[in-house]
Amino acid sequence: MLMKTATPVIEVQDLAIPLPGGGDRGFAVDHISLSVAPGEIVCVVGESGSGKSVTAQSIMGLLPKVFPKPAGRILFEGKNITEATPAEMRDLRGRGIGMIFQETMTALNPVQAVGKQIDEVLRTHLSLSRKERFDKVIAAMAEVRLPDPETLYHAFPHQLSGGQRQRVLIAAALILQPKLLIADEPTTALDVTTQAQILSQVRELQRERGMGVLFITHDIGVVREIADRVVVMKAGKMIEQGTADQVLNAPASDYTRMLIASVPTLEPKRSGHVVTGTVALEMTAVTKTYHSGGLFRDHRTVQALREASLSVRHGETLGIIGESGSGKSTLARCVMQLIEPSSGSIELPDATDGRTLRQRMQMVFQDPYRSLNPRRTVGQSIIEGPMNFGQSKSEALERARELMQLVGLEPHAVDRFPHQFSGGQRQRISIARALAMEPDILVADEAVSALDVSVQAQVLRLIDDIQKRFDLAILFITHDLRVAAEICDRLIVMHRGEIVEQGAVSTVFTAPAHRYTRELLASIPGRAEQKVPA
Repeated sequence: MLMKTATPVIEVQDLAIPLPGGGDRGFAVDHISLSVAPGEIVCVVGESGSGKSVTAQSIMGLLPKVFPKPAGRILFEGKNITEATPAEMRDLRGRGIGMIFQETMTALNPVQAVGKQIDEVLRTHLSLSRKERFDKVIAAMAEVRLPDPETLYHAFPHQLSGGQRQRVLIAAALILQPKLLIADEPTTALDVTTQAQILSQVRELQRERGMGVLFITHDIGVVREIADRVVVMKAGKMIEQGTADQVLNAPASDYTRMLIASVPTLEPKRSGHVVTGTVALEMTAVTKTYHSGGLFRDHRTVQALREASLSVRHGETLGIIGESGSGKSTLARCVMQLIEPSSGSIELPDATDGRTLRQRMQMVFQDPYRSLNPRRTVGQSIIEGPMNFGQSKSEALERARELMQLVGLEPHAVDRFPHQFSGGQRQRISIARALAMEPDILVADEAVSALDVSVQAQVLRLIDDIQKRFDLAILFITHDLRVAAEICDRLIVMHRGEIVEQGAVSTVFTAPAHRYTRELLASIPGRAEQKVPA
């Protein structure tokens, strides 16, 4: 139940943030107004470039210097903080407003223990002894349910899972008990069970403390799960706002209806589709074991993959689902021959050597910006593979233009650089680069997890269309079961390095045989509102 108050914890009044000259529009944020009351969760939804994160940065006083001075007012508990000095804003951050960022590995210092990074918040704002600070950090880590806080205090970010790193950021944001929490896409890259835990944790802490929460997301399922009110943004403008029930069940704008319609449902789209193509890939009893340790460290053995067997046919999409650490990416790397299996076999009919194998299998990665060289034009990235296999530059460029058109981009855009494209366009370019090698097998590793729902829907349709054109066998790795229902024929469920269940999507969704599969399905955000197959 919301705590009624006459004064919102944060109130944005007619905020306008101009874009630097040469932008595609005049304002990053175009005269918007919103508020968050104590004890209320307000979700801001919209596509990339809608102004969601810029609004949050403005509230925090962290707007990049490239932006001109904003117009309008931002009131924190009735006080205009747009006129606050840098020192006053530093004091407000942490004490009054806490923020959880999307990219945990970017937000955390990779060379400092996570406990020390939480402790830094206390050192900056409070005069406490080292023992008092340590006790508070341990208590904060325990409150967000991090296991064995005394041990994890000394761990480095890379030694924690994605969910644990996100909990560290939550602990740092909440340790000074702020009145407002801003969460900027904190669950986008997390698997469904970790996502459910983080959402539950935010909701519990918000209720216990009467804290206001401004939650930025593009996932309508997350909005259904936690929102009291919803604000919809597009191209810097506020399209509509209202209670969660009003906006989600009776949207007033076409744009909001498009966002909701773009969210994949749990109804398998390929139910009844029988794939009869020849086998493109067969994996038999593949195991991958890692060994670590040395002269001054204990030896440690980790089995990342255990006796994994699967096959995929031409024209078939085989989905691989599971939590972080389940072995999905290890399996994909073994398939792609990026790592050597410890035992077992991977067979591709007619693949005579490693060079042929490299040509016949291609991969689309999760982050298209990091997988494209920022110093090379996208055309140069697309033609590199074919030229390495003997194609002339003129032939490769002509094929690159054809592929750009195939993935829905202008052929002449081959001369542009990756930063000149949106995230969805960069992913299309990554797909074009993979297709340039004319592969038989495409491995898509979380290829749509970081995309807006509307862009995600477009890329999924593109992958489906390309598969039909080229009769591709696709291994589709995802943590989003709704996406799996949209595009996959069969599913493999992985848990702690083992394949615990596999079968047709409709069978796995309607009659899951393994307890872990049932847990995954129960953790889907907004599942109560999803259309579940009968």
